[in-house]
Amino acid sequence: MEEQKGLAKILIADDDPEILKMVEAALLSVSAEIIKASNGDEALEAFLVEKPNLLILDVMMPGLSGWEVAKYIRDKHEYDDVKIMMLTGIGEATNDATSPIIGADDHLDKPFSFEVLAEKTRKLLGQE
Repeated sequence: MEEQKGLAKILIADDDPEILKMVEAALLSVSAEIIKASNGDEALEAFLVEKPNLLILDVMMPGLSGWEVAKYIRDKHEYDDVKIMMLTGIGEATNDATSPIIGADDHLDKPFSFEVLAEKTRKLLGQE
């Protein structure tokens, strides 16, 4: 399958298969190729291979946590243009406090609104 030129790539990483399906469904209105990972190690490997424009990361996953994946990316200046959104159920206050520290561009708490997720995603990708 040939990749469309200019089509954004989004990597979604969550260890819950139902959440992966819901996030993918929420992003149907976003013009992007979706790549999925079910743990932090897969997410980092997929990131390095696929070079997505945006990562949507859960925090608590087997292997590397979403925070560890985000920190790896933020520590490498060649990835400064990659956007990161934390989508997690750790609690709004914790998400508010930790997301900026690890370098996330945005965050959203579970359970989430499909419309809000799609809107935040389009904004991060510059598709507004």
